Amino acid sequence: MSDHHIDPERAQFDAFKALPRDTVIHMLNLVRFKTAATYPADHALASEALTGAEAYAHYGADSGPIFQRVGGRIVWRGSMEAMVIGPDAEHWDAMFIVEYPTSAAFMEMVTDPVYRHAVTHRQAAVETSRLIRCNPNTSRSGTVFG
Repeated sequence: MSDHHIDPERAQFDAFKALPRDTVIHMLNLVRFKTAATYPADHALASEALTGAEAYAHYGADSGPIFQRVGGRIVWRGSMEAMVIGPDAEHWDAMFIVEYPTSAAFMEMVTDPVYRHAVTHRQAAVETSRLIRCNPNTSRSGTVFG
């Protein structure tokens, strides 16, 4: 098991696939970039001395058309200002919530050959991350605590 949390572990991905596939889902993304991207030696960008943020921008550019084709959209993005509850040393360089029309759409994206090729940029860019599937419709009362 990796402590870098860049790609899903098999059991985590199996748990995701076991959930309903025909409902709208939100995916909370928390990403910390490497200072310097680490591409495989034979990758075309390996000698470019990119930062993690720059490599992640390549990931977004290359995966964006697939993301849009399956109906994905960013519903929130922001930047971390302070840790109020949690480890003081934990920080996130990118924070956003993506909506997919169904989890089947997410599965279609991550299994697309072009997307799978784009993931090389993400792997080169990311120090650690969290990807959390959320149900956007859990409360009907209109309050967080209801």
